[in-house]
Amino acid sequence: MRSYDSNTMSHLAARSGVKVRILLWVTAKNRTNGLPESLGVWNGDEDITVHIDGVDRDYVGAGGLLDPDPVRSDVGLDVRMHEIRVSPLDDTIVALLRGFDARLAPIEMHRVFLDPETNALVGPAHRVFRGEINKLDLPEMPAGSEVAATITAASASRRLTLSLPLKKSDESQRLRGGDRFRRYGDISGGVSVFWGEKRSRA
Repeated sequence: MRSYDSNTMSHLAARSGVKVRILLWVTAKNRTNGLPESLGVWNGDEDITVHIDGVDRDYVGAGGLLDPDPVRSDVGLDVRMHEIRVSPLDDTIVALLRGFDARLAPIEMHRVFLDPETNALVGPAHRVFRGEINKLDLPEMPAGSEVAATITAASASRRLTLSLPLKKSDESQRLRGGDRFRRYGDISGGVSVFWGEKRSRA
């Protein structure tokens, strides 16, 4: 059972109505300079700044994040895949799709409750999903239909499925700036090494 802060609990107990919104936060590599940058969108009407994990995050509103499907929570370590529909017409989403390398980029989703009368945050944001981007899909849509792109995200538990050789192979190391530290790893143990003495010749 999810626990809420006292303000949120009081607001929910009052049964005076509530508005639920989802915040999407992605940290991806900028294709121009290679540095990680964070982008935030939410399905609210205006831009908003929310304090999360000790940092103020800016989220762009007004159409970037389309109505997301409910996030399903399960007990256990099963890898969950979640699809998020976004608008490729939004400037922030365009930047993510075109200007950033978002594969395996960290992604978070938070839920906030708003007062229906003032649109003010009732309490702090609650994280409902954390993982990494598995795929970005921008299908060709027929004329007159709703344009949408899909972000498929894998839950953080997928990190537990990575095998040790995959993380430490020569191929994997070369992706990190051409690191060749493990270039001879596949033949280690098969080559005789002589320490402190000359190698005898037949």
